[in-house]
Amino acid sequence: MLRIDPKEIATKDLHQFILGAVAPRPIAFASTVSTEGVHNLAPYSFFNAFSSNPPILIFSSNRRVANNTTKDTLKNVEDTGEVVINVVSHRIVRQMAVASVEYGPEVDEFVKTGLTPIPSELVKPMRVAESPVHMECKVEQILPLGEKGGAGNLIICRIVLMHVAEEVLNEKGRIDPHKIDLMGRMGRFYYVRASGAAIEEIVQEVTTIGMGFDGLPESVRLSKVLTGNDLGQLAGLPALPSPEEATALLAGNERALAILHRKSATAELHAYAHEALASGNLPLAAALVALSSNG
Repeated sequence: MLRIDPKEIATKDLHQFILGAVAPRPIAFASTVSTEGVHNLAPYSFFNAFSSNPPILIFSSNRRVANNTTKDTLKNVEDTGEVVINVVSHRIVRQMAVASVEYGPEVDEFVKTGLTPIPSELVKPMRVAESPVHMECKVEQILPLGEKGGAGNLIICRIVLMHVAEEVLNEKGRIDPHKIDLMGRMGRFYYVRASGAAIEEIVQEVTTIGMGFDGLPESVRLSKVLTGNDLGQLAGLPALPSPEEATALLAGNERALAILHRKSATAELHAYAHEALASGNLPLAAALVALSSNG
């Protein structure tokens, strides 16, 4: 593997390796206002949620690598202690990109991007009307991480009011990832669209203790057919079904019964289990591997 020592690589190059590896990252479209009343809008991908009680978001406004200067957003939150974090959906991603241009502090990025400012309720910065979620925040703390170019300034924000467009909610009143259609940032100029085929459900019971990889039979762990992801799903179960339980589960399954009547059917059973897992049928896969390890 390529070995990278942060002390022996240029900051600009280390920056790109970090961004390429720690990805995708959510995007904070931060709206602030200066003490002179000039509105600012800028995207930050060093961003995430860190607590629900209290509701805390953190994003980092890094010092520019090229000239070690800081951005207007940082000065504005230092002066006012307020910010609105808007999320970035696919429909506004190119307008967001315009806001990443380094305009002067006298420039209103709402005007440059063509996005619509709407008043917040509890803070002074404007919200982005076209964004499906706005989080009005008070700045709790700003934590400088260094004084050289590339150093971050962690802006710790407490959500005081959240606005969610009803059009992105599902029938249960929760945010639907396909409807909100969020964008994430990768390295350099790469982005990812978090909807459609990119969305994958990974359900893992966390209150019931799973058996783990070490609980799987050796013949299953060493399978030349089952993948690490296949084994991960099986290892999350409390246990594999007993031979009797597995036989009952496969009753009427002509394909499985035909395989079981053949000698040296382990690979075939694992292949069928792999298909079952791909289609989301964990009970069938568990029954197949249980019988494959039973002789």
